[in-house]
Amino acid sequence: MVEISMQELLEAGVHFGHQTRRWNPKMKPYIFGKRNGIYIIDLAKT
Repeated sequence: MVEISMQELLEAGVHFGHQTRRWNPKMKPYIFGKRNGIYIIDLAKT
């Protein structure tokens, strides 16, 4: 099994989520913050 580092995930852009207008309350624990109208996913929790 291949191990992927946090740096590789960030470089791939997997931390970018949906636009803030597409809010799903169930995702609240996994959202790190928002920037330019897009939610940033907390990769450490996911």
